[in-house]
Amino acid sequence: MSARPQLGEFLQSRRARVRPEDVGLRPGNDRRVAGLRREEVALLASVSVDYYVRLEQGRAGNPSTAVLTAVADALRLDQAERDHLRQLACSAPPAVPPTAPVRPQLKAMIEAMPGPAILVDRLSNVLAWNAAALEVVADFNDPAQRNLARLYFLDPSSREYYADWETVAQDAVALLQRAAAEYADDTELDDLVDELRTASPDFDRFWTTQNVQNRSHCPKTLNHPTGGELTFTLESLQLPGDDGQYVITYTPADPATTTWLTDLHSPLSQS
Repeated sequence: MSARPQLGEFLQSRRARVRPEDVGLRPGNDRRVAGLRREEVALLASVSVDYYVRLEQGRAGNPSTAVLTAVADALRLDQAERDHLRQLACSAPPAVPPTAPVRPQLKAMIEAMPGPAILVDRLSNVLAWNAAALEVVADFNDPAQRNLARLYFLDPSSREYYADWETVAQDAVALLQRAAAEYADDTELDDLVDELRTASPDFDRFWTTQNVQNRSHCPKTLNHPTGGELTFTLESLQLPGDDGQYVITYTPADPATTTWLTDLHSPLSQS
């Protein structure tokens, strides 16, 4: 799974969602494909049909910024999708960097946070966590629980635990798709994606949909077995210089959740 095949998959998925009438073209009655044809995208982007076909096939060399912008305009891409397109079209994506160790200072910061917090890498592996995260997110003391994508798609209980499971799951897939576009020859990511596409029809469906939205913050509602309905605001903070690591924090979003989390840390609850 190199960036080149992904480029074609991404462009095909984007043109399939644009209706001809949305861009001033007549839909016609003999259409055999959803959305726009290749020749229609080429027309809208002012490039030759042959060039656009080669672009979808990953044979267009190193497309210019002007061409990518024209194609993005034709397909009505948003900013996150434009960024993804540029990464996929890069002629020489960087090699996967060596795994960066977890900095002791970063681990200490996460452990000191009162709310749930975890450190995650580009493959959604959980590298560090605090006590609150063990109660709210998963039992990361168990190595089998330390990959969020596997947790969401392969653990049936996650569908009940996350009130917005579909959004949570799509965000996890989008993270992996961005990682796949960023680096070349990421065999570890290839293996993870192959495993999940085989084991989970939902993962395969979301992967095919190519939703690459990058949400750095969002609400999160959990159906906790002892705390009941808990609501948090999730923040995802990428760490420059740490090779794809980022911190996810869960901040209580209502008084009941705040109270439950406070009681969780009280001496009486731990006695």
